[in-house]
Amino acid sequence: MKHRENITGIAARAAVWSARHRTLAILGWIAFVVGITVLSGHLGTREATAGDQGHGESGRADRIVEQAGFPARPAGEMVLVQGARRDAAVADVTRTLKAQAEVADLSPPLVSPDGTSTLIPFTMKGDAETAKERVQPLLDAVAGVQERHPGLYVAEAGDASGEKLIGDSLDKGLNRLSMLSIPITLGILLVAFGAVVAALLPVGLAVTAVIAAVGLLAGASRLVPAVDTTMHVMLLVGLAVGVDYCLFYIRRERDERRRGADPHRALVIAAQTSGRSIWVSGLTVIVAMAGMFLTYDATFQSFAVGTILVVATAVLGSLTVLPALLSALGDRVDAMKIPGLYRRRSEGRVWNAVLRIVLAKPLLSAVVAVAALAALAAPMLDLRTKGEGLEDFSPHAPAVQAFTRINAAFPSETSPAEVVVQAPTVRGPEFQAALVGFKKAAAGTGRLREPIDVRVNPAGTVAVVSVGLPGSGSDRTSEEALETLRTTVAPQAFGRLPDVTVAVTGDTASNVDFNHRLHMSLPWVFGFVLGLAFVLLLVSFRSVVVAATGVVLNLLSVAAAYGMLVYVFQYGHFESLLDFRAAGGITNWMPLFLFIILFGLSMDYHVFVLSRIREGHDRGLPTREAVARGIGGTAGVITSAAVVMVAVFALFATLPLISTKELGVGLAAAVLLDATIIRAVLLPAVMALLGERNWWLPRWLSWLPQVAHEPPPPATVPAGDDERELVPAA
Repeated sequence: MKHRENITGIAARAAVWSARHRTLAILGWIAFVVGITVLSGHLGTREATAGDQGHGESGRADRIVEQAGFPARPAGEMVLVQGARRDAAVADVTRTLKAQAEVADLSPPLVSPDGTSTLIPFTMKGDAETAKERVQPLLDAVAGVQERHPGLYVAEAGDASGEKLIGDSLDKGLNRLSMLSIPITLGILLVAFGAVVAALLPVGLAVTAVIAAVGLLAGASRLVPAVDTTMHVMLLVGLAVGVDYCLFYIRRERDERRRGADPHRALVIAAQTSGRSIWVSGLTVIVAMAGMFLTYDATFQSFAVGTILVVATAVLGSLTVLPALLSALGDRVDAMKIPGLYRRRSEGRVWNAVLRIVLAKPLLSAVVAVAALAALAAPMLDLRTKGEGLEDFSPHAPAVQAFTRINAAFPSETSPAEVVVQAPTVRGPEFQAALVGFKKAAAGTGRLREPIDVRVNPAGTVAVVSVGLPGSGSDRTSEEALETLRTTVAPQAFGRLPDVTVAVTGDTASNVDFNHRLHMSLPWVFGFVLGLAFVLLLVSFRSVVVAATGVVLNLLSVAAAYGMLVYVFQYGHFESLLDFRAAGGITNWMPLFLFIILFGLSMDYHVFVLSRIREGHDRGLPTREAVARGIGGTAGVITSAAVVMVAVFALFATLPLISTKELGVGLAAAVLLDATIIRAVLLPAVMALLGERNWWLPRWLSWLPQVAHEPPPPATVPAGDDERELVPAA
């Protein structure tokens, strides 16, 4: 009679069940992905509105305007003419625009204070939401005027042309990203595995996990509205973790089978080691992503929901359908071997050579590694943040060049502030008197600019008074003018109206309020992520030292990534290579977002490596030998996983926005440092120096559950109709 094997842990039990019922597990996963996708198509995704995304005073103003029933505003465009003797060109622009069917209203030309520029504002017909799809004929017509007047500068910019620039550039970049990310990932995995089937499994699971998570996002958006960039972040995170999780699992299962384990034994070992690491790593990543909820920002909360869904889906697939596929394939997982690339073992020879040096001189290695990371992180001390603006696009784009020139000649036309006044009525003499007082006060400050325009909602209860701000809209000059408007001019002019609410919004105001919200959130987010990550590592490895070391090492990689971002994007290095223009700061949401993403993703490697080290220690190996075997045995898979992540993240540096370039460079650099200097040098050096102190646990924490890191002894499972031997399919 055969004896039942003692299977412990969620990962191992899920693997054994999936392998026993592999047809059900595989078809169930396919049905899950297809069903969720179809259901989400009928349900639709709820998008976050401007009111959902606002903060502070500007958020209140946006919500008042959103609920006031204003008619849809037409898209506003501008044509700039610069140069001497430009009257003929201005007349040509006017005639050309009047002949265009899409032009609704043409305003009189404006001349700049220095007399060198003329601006012709106009509005487009129809809905502003669709204007970007109808603006191309106007751009072509203005380009024709430029050809007829080659000695002058004639260009168009505005709402529709700007949206077209953003949409076309991002769509082109994202299409390129989608087309390249999967083939590049597959190519790297082909080199890593040396077999086509083994390489296809991680890519297939990662892609289906992303598809399923996007479907789940439709339902989740009913609770947390989604922003349009969430799916791109989900693709980035989902492809990275999905491939990594499969890579860890498949490599361990293949290695155990090559060491002589039978199919069932190899699968159980992989489940109780790599599967458990995936489970712990997934929980840690989810905890890190949940920290974004504490920002109380719609964009961050949407990112949190999207990334949590994609990580949870990747974990679910790795622990269920992947073991079923491995059980069904058996030795055929190595089918279609690639000559010259297929290897029997996955250990990295180069990293093993480095590891021998590190363990021979751990103190010197630790000092050198810390010094290198400190040098990379040093620019972080000068980190400054800024709001997103015109300077975030490629300086070579025609629309960006036009906006830049318009902003220099007519700054109040491109970055106005909006004073929202809500009262029982804004149509009587009291409001008109307040408006006259506002115009006088604005002119008297020397900081607020004409023109001052007024819009009133159909009910006559809300007025939006726009006033020009000096500066670029995101610099100190604009912020000081906004402060004057908020603290003195607006409340003194309109505050005397009965039952009135006065709030200031606009791009500058929104950026200022967003920065304030982030500043208030930082301590809570950092404390939450660091605290819960420490607790998870403590419970998983029953060691205060291991948990503390993991947190500190991850902070070092984040600090180094910050330093590199400052060096490149704030100081302006590699501008021509990356096609950007430095604006003296990092995008305001980038440091917090990078911290959360990097802290979560770097735990993939850390948990995986530590599990192998703890596995050796639990078998009775001395700490230094356990470190050598654990890191040496995972060097190949860590390198492969890191190369996949770096390649995928680096593709984001090719997108047109500076924020996406910062995201790509920051993530790629941090993962590269994490998988090399930290995991291959600093971690083994520190653990070798600490020795048995690595596993210190105070007595008052001895109640923590014992978690077996050593694979179970060889055994069999009952054979029968429902509980059969776990053998590969014929």
